Amino acid sequence: MDNQLVKHIQKKFASCEDFIVKEIPLSKTMNLTVFYLESVSSSNLVHDFILQNISLLRDLGVHNFRDLNGSIPAPHCIFLSKVEEVEFYLTNGFTIVIKGQEILALETRADIHRSVSEPSTEQSIVGPKDAFTESIQINLGLIKRRIKTSSLKSKSLFIGRKTKTLVQLIYLDDVCDSSLVEKIYLKLNQIDVDSILDSGQISEYLSRPQKTPFPTILKSERPDQIASSILNGKVAILVDTSPFVLALPSFFGDFINPITDQYDKGFNVNFLKVIRLFCFFFTMMIPALYIALINYNEETIPTSLLLNFSIQRSDIPFPSVVEAFLLLFVYEILRESDIRSPSPYGSAISILGALVLGDAAVSAGFVSPIMIIVVALTFITSLVFTEQELISAARFFRILFLLSASLFGLYGIWLTFIYFCIHMFELQSMGYPYFYPIVPGGFKEMIQQFLQPQDITHNRFRNPLLAKKNLIKQRRKP
Repeated sequence: MDNQLVKHIQKKFASCEDFIVKEIPLSKTMNLTVFYLESVSSSNLVHDFILQNISLLRDLGVHNFRDLNGSIPAPHCIFLSKVEEVEFYLTNGFTIVIKGQEILALETRADIHRSVSEPSTEQSIVGPKDAFTESIQINLGLIKRRIKTSSLKSKSLFIGRKTKTLVQLIYLDDVCDSSLVEKIYLKLNQIDVDSILDSGQISEYLSRPQKTPFPTILKSERPDQIASSILNGKVAILVDTSPFVLALPSFFGDFINPITDQYDKGFNVNFLKVIRLFCFFFTMMIPALYIALINYNEETIPTSLLLNFSIQRSDIPFPSVVEAFLLLFVYEILRESDIRSPSPYGSAISILGALVLGDAAVSAGFVSPIMIIVVALTFITSLVFTEQELISAARFFRILFLLSASLFGLYGIWLTFIYFCIHMFELQSMGYPYFYPIVPGGFKEMIQQFLQPQDITHNRFRNPLLAKKNLIKQRRKP
């Protein structure tokens, strides 16, 4: 029977060059078979934890297979009841020891994880400098390093028929709404796919069936951002092999107000919050406003400025709207090339495209200087945000505003703005209103969401929409 079991496993992993098999005689009538994958298991741990101890037990005359469980100093020792489980544990860095029909899995994972480094996409001057890695255990440790309480609970499941990716839900059971946890867990359980390679794929499945360019689930590489979300009653989703952790539900304010705002004085931060909010609307509407004013609503521009615009555009062979689309298209190419290029070349490409190409285009008479300024302001205001999906959503609505302005002027901009508001008001994140606290909500909740109190002791309550228990997070001192 043991030969059939061993042959079945060897056949399953045939042609896998990292599959190692060792036969160890425990007695004259008993052999142990050891399997492991040297690509995900540590050969030193296999030798120190298993092979050396098996030899020692053999020399001491210990023949009972069950004694290995208490004699081998591996972190986890699990007796398997089904041969189908062998594949899962082998590919997760375990070493399999077989005697007859008994199967023992011993943890000997290799250290193939990168060390904790600084955030690369969410950089800040103040605040912690550590970032998540591709190891789910390290990521969980970075969260538990900040939230030291037994009420921090987790639920685990494996998603992907081929990848069997470990996914964990992290939440505070004395703060978070239990129905939200069950709803997320049920949605994750319904995912039936071959592979999950990154948390972004999980985000796409959870965001269905809404059709929107806006991100409705926050992805962050900062442990302090995720810890703050959990403390406020949200659920975090950790995905093995992904350095980005999801926090949901998420609101529009979460994407324009980074966690580092909480580490500075309220007076200074509120000024920056207002600037960010204006930048979001500016990056969508600046080109459209320019096109509407010079083509349809010239009476709103001072005469001297309008004459200056006309002189600059007198030799341009294209209509202003075509000129705007061409420049926006070129700048999108520059942005994408800057992101994809290696860092030593990225700045050189930006300088070449923005300065040399822009100056040459003006000198050749293809575009006007004012259009260069308009497009430059458009992209400078978009650089305030780090979330790529938010930038892409702004680009989508920028095109809509530009098209409507080219057809109907300021009237078209107002129509598009109404459509933008309707779209944002109907969006949801896991059943919660995305535009909270504007819809629904009140003036007080709106101020708390978009402005930071001058006195930190005034920030006493959690978001009542999320936290159904323990609403008070700070007690006022007498």
